[in-house]
Amino acid sequence: MLSLNRYSFRQLLLVAFLLIAALLSVASLRELYLLEGLLGQSSEGARQAVAHTSDAQVLAERTVAMERAARQYLVLEDPSLRQRFEEAAHDAGAALTLLTDDRLPTTLADQWRANEAYIETRLRGPEETVRTREVEVTAAFRELDGINAAIAEQVRIATESRNQVLMGELEAGRTQLGHQIIATIGVTIVLALGFGLLLARPLQRLEEVMVSLGENRLDQPIDIRGPTDVRLLGRRLEWLRLRLAELDSDKSRFLRHVSHELKTPLAALREGVSLLEDGVAGPLTPSQREVARILRQNTSVLQAQIEDLLRFNAAAFDARQLVRRSTELTALVRDVVGQQQLQWQARQLLVEVRGEPLVAEVDADKMRAALGNLLSNAIRFSPVGATIHFSVTRVPGRACIDIVDEGPGVATADRARVFEPFYRGERQPIDAVRGSGIGLSIVHEYVTAHGGQVELLDDGPGAHFHIELPHAS
Repeated sequence: MLSLNRYSFRQLLLVAFLLIAALLSVASLRELYLLEGLLGQSSEGARQAVAHTSDAQVLAERTVAMERAARQYLVLEDPSLRQRFEEAAHDAGAALTLLTDDRLPTTLADQWRANEAYIETRLRGPEETVRTREVEVTAAFRELDGINAAIAEQVRIATESRNQVLMGELEAGRTQLGHQIIATIGVTIVLALGFGLLLARPLQRLEEVMVSLGENRLDQPIDIRGPTDVRLLGRRLEWLRLRLAELDSDKSRFLRHVSHELKTPLAALREGVSLLEDGVAGPLTPSQREVARILRQNTSVLQAQIEDLLRFNAAAFDARQLVRRSTELTALVRDVVGQQQLQWQARQLLVEVRGEPLVAEVDADKMRAALGNLLSNAIRFSPVGATIHFSVTRVPGRACIDIVDEGPGVATADRARVFEPFYRGERQPIDAVRGSGIGLSIVHEYVTAHGGQVELLDDGPGAHFHIELPHAS
């Protein structure tokens, strides 16, 4: 069996093309040889048919010349007429010999020669028997005419028989040629499919590895088998995976350290502001109290941002620690809706969930958090009395979850960045606290970690988020 480990991808591709080209060349040469053989047989058959017909015509013409010379000789007894008869007889005999050599029945040839010999004997005799000999010669030539006709018929039958044999050989050759072409096409297809599968397997593995890296699944070692250049690329991708994992770990460590380092002085700052507002350091003037209020408000905002940063960092880390189980998605959506019932009822909203039972291999807690963020986002942006629509559907091998609200939707300028961490669009609800901008980022992290995808569809005035998850049944 062909070992991929000894050759490069380009070498294997070249071998595949050379094998297919060699097979097609051999098949073409065999077919050309077969066609040349058939054409040669056809040409030889046509040449023989023409030669036989010509010999039969010569025999008939020479017989007529013999008869004319014999009759004139019987009347005139001119030696030149006798010589003309003998020359015509010689030519006719030569034509008869050619026909006999080519499988003409010997009985007809013997009859023809016997009649010719009889006619030659009747040309000699006394003058008083001329009239009798003339009658006998005439009768002999009539018999020769009949023999000539029989010979011509035999030539025609032999030609037709040879044509039928040739047609049979042509048909057999055509059938053989068709079988060879079909066999060549079949072997070529098998070779092409074989090499295609042989070469596609490492490429498919490369695609899977790149998708895994793109989805930030950095805990799976990369081992790609195949041609030497593909294995070299696999080793470089493994190096890239280790480097990305190291950078990701450094980033997480940095965020944790910075966030925790900021929380300690921030807590002291908040405590100091509270002491100032409580007048522990002495009574405050109205201007000082306003400054203290501004400090308290900004420290609260800063603390919320630090906590959001920690929460996003924790979510990005948790996204790589999935615990997949068979989960019924429609029931999971209803559970998420039930958990936030107080929030959407407080805004007099209606949440509809449609879908048949659908099972997928997911981490239920992560998906519950992602769907909860989407529902919270829809509740914030929906006007009072609106309806939020959840739907769970299935396409071959994938589960789809859609959530549609009746809010203002996402501005066109914000669509490309809506899943970026800490990005907040220009359309914010007036009567709600401004969001942190990490909810949709967490949704994207969790869905992507499952090997799925989430996107914002542009098909209505409100926001329409569409999730696709693999391994659905």
